[in-house]
Amino acid sequence: MPRPAYRHSAIAALLLSTALIAKPQAPSPDLNPKPASAATTAVQAATKAGLPTDDGRDEDFATRGFIATRTDPLIRDAKGRPVWNLDAYKFVTGPAPSTVNPSLWREMGVLRHHGLFKVAEGVWQVRGFDVSNMTVLAGKTGWIVIDPLTNRETAAAALELVNAQLGKRPVVAVIYSHSHADHFGGVRGIVDEADVKAGKVAIIAPAHFIEETSSENIMAGPAMSRRANYQFGVGLLPGATGQMGSGIGMGVAGGEITLIAPTDTISRTGETRNVDGIPLEFQIVSGSEAPSELNVYIAPPKVFLSAEMSTCSLHNILTPRGAKVRDAHAWAGFLDEALRLYGPRSDTVISSHCWPRFGQGEVTGMLASQRDNYAFLHDQTVRRMNQGQTAPEIAEGLVQPPELAGQWFNHGYYGTYSHNSKAVYQFYLGWYDGNPVNLNPWPPQDRARRYIAAMGGAKKVIALARKAMAEGDYRWASELLNHVVFADPANSEARALLADSYEQQGYQAESGIWRNQFLSAARDLRQGYKVPAGSGSQSQDLIAAVPTQLLMDSVSTRYDPARMALPRIAINIELTDRGETIGIEAGKTVLLARVGQPVANPAVVIKGPRRLILGLLFLKLPLAQLEAAGLKVEGDRDAIAALQAALDPVPNGFTIVEP
Repeated sequence: MPRPAYRHSAIAALLLSTALIAKPQAPSPDLNPKPASAATTAVQAATKAGLPTDDGRDEDFATRGFIATRTDPLIRDAKGRPVWNLDAYKFVTGPAPSTVNPSLWREMGVLRHHGLFKVAEGVWQVRGFDVSNMTVLAGKTGWIVIDPLTNRETAAAALELVNAQLGKRPVVAVIYSHSHADHFGGVRGIVDEADVKAGKVAIIAPAHFIEETSSENIMAGPAMSRRANYQFGVGLLPGATGQMGSGIGMGVAGGEITLIAPTDTISRTGETRNVDGIPLEFQIVSGSEAPSELNVYIAPPKVFLSAEMSTCSLHNILTPRGAKVRDAHAWAGFLDEALRLYGPRSDTVISSHCWPRFGQGEVTGMLASQRDNYAFLHDQTVRRMNQGQTAPEIAEGLVQPPELAGQWFNHGYYGTYSHNSKAVYQFYLGWYDGNPVNLNPWPPQDRARRYIAAMGGAKKVIALARKAMAEGDYRWASELLNHVVFADPANSEARALLADSYEQQGYQAESGIWRNQFLSAARDLRQGYKVPAGSGSQSQDLIAAVPTQLLMDSVSTRYDPARMALPRIAINIELTDRGETIGIEAGKTVLLARVGQPVANPAVVIKGPRRLILGLLFLKLPLAQLEAAGLKVEGDRDAIAALQAALDPVPNGFTIVEP
């Protein structure tokens, strides 16, 4: 009698399921941070052996003149949320752990000091309350503040400390040394704009300050912001396996960035002002660290404030967050000029980051040595460039000479020789190296798939990467694994290994911001990219400062003509609070927006204050909502709908270490 067929099917299914259960499963990748490998530990030991002798001068200079600091280390915003922790780097004491480059550990051990410090008679600094320093001068009737930090909250806390320790006085003048937010963003924490408008407070800045402040982050703002998160390690916790500052300061405070427009500008070197009885002389160094920048010579106490032209580290010729390439040749020239004009007259040099140097010999020695550091970097890059070397070849071969490396302040805690030599190359020749293979290469994802196929598949590539990691060659392992991840972002084994290889390179990095970038990449590979809270928010003061034409130009960069439903639209916009008119024409190729040039025969006219127009074009708010808030529309509403539909949303982050 034949057996029932279902019994065979049931037995077969049971055997199959048993086999599946019994089959060994691949272990899940370990996504936790790792300790320093043997190779990294060896690199740290070799690095330590090659460092200059620490004679204690930097620690002495960084703590000299200490008066007091806050009793509560947490600085909070109006809602009680912490925006800064003065004690975040309190752990940096004793020998360096193997997970931190010993040179960077030493640097952060000096930078971690915070509080109010007397620099000279009538000159103080608040340091460690932000990534930058606030310098305070005693005028006849009040305080003169140079660089009011990044945020309203940290600036207010710094001034509170000054008033508590030195006696309460009004702020009668503010000087912005340059056009980066960490040197002006806290201004509303120390002065009231009504007092500025009433003439009670002067605000002094270098020429073209407002234009440069508003323009740098508009066109490429979303990309810069995302990359800045990597540069400063946003979201990484300070610690021996985490963030170790920025190399020229601690982290970046998380409060409100503000801005009040200058009432006076400086346009040439040697220009002077008598500010509340204090004679000041200015050096214009625009084009070095910032496109609008000045230094200040404070005559009575013989103090030279070298803003960000000279600090406790080699700076960036091209910042990793992205910017226009800076001129290393001009930078060295400005340092030489400062040495000639102010070196012999100065007993102290201070900056808007780091700590002072005391003594006329220290002033001239630092200015001369940093001049030579930038000049050597520039000249030797150009020499090799003209011999036919490419940017990567120059970066690999150019080594800081011992005469410069012997000074701690010439080390690459922020900028590096590798990155900066590539920047100098780019400044003169651009990205292309002249080899036609790089004229039209495949983009990263396509190239990765081809490499993986040519090398025999992902498993073989991963095996090669494991071998490289075992040998301590994390650079090669990262390159191999990056191809695997770009070919297949879901390959969890490759992602985990790539994170591990980045992590070890972060541990080895002397540059604080190189460390941040490697560790941020490792985090994103392990956890996936998450948009940081508040990353899409913008300072209302900065937006108000941006010229309308620049805002309209940025709208054009978000225009996708493929989504334009109409053949052509013509729109006029009247900004009722500014007296400006904007003519917009959009078709199947470009969007043209011209301030002061209305179009003839517009399909629709929109009238309202600029904030509502920005809501229409940037936030893409519904027209009915804007009309309820006061926007006036006369004409074809379909033209407005077509324009909004063709505009990309303002970008708010993107992946970096995967497609």
